[in-house]
Amino acid sequence: MRLIGLFIFGVMSNIVAFLTANYFLAPNFIISLDFVDLIIAGSIFAVLNMIIRPIVKLILGPIIFLTLGLGIILVNALMLRLLDILYGGITIQDTITLIYATLIVTAVNLVIYLAHRSITKEE
Repeated sequence: MRLIGLFIFGVMSNIVAFLTANYFLAPNFIISLDFVDLIIAGSIFAVLNMIIRPIVKLILGPIIFLTLGLGIILVNALMLRLLDILYGGITIQDTITLIYATLIVTAVNLVIYLAHRSITKEE
């Protein structure tokens, strides 16, 4: 039951992150604003982060270690590019937009996760 709750929380967090990236990178980062499309994109991204991301982190472990953790940005960018390839409701025009979108999505997800953790820690 906890896994389902974490998945739903991840989907909602991803939706907020995608809307934030769409707001700041509007001409080059395009996402369908239909609620069903947002849920599908958030779900696919959550599944990618739960299944594919640990494998990619394992493979790129030496790069992550040598860059003192900055290689995680590369892993996050790969996950976002994979979402762009797999799902037609999101379009990322160029590499610079991918990097900015990665930073925005990572920052928003981090802030939401830390807020969630501090709220659940108090209970």
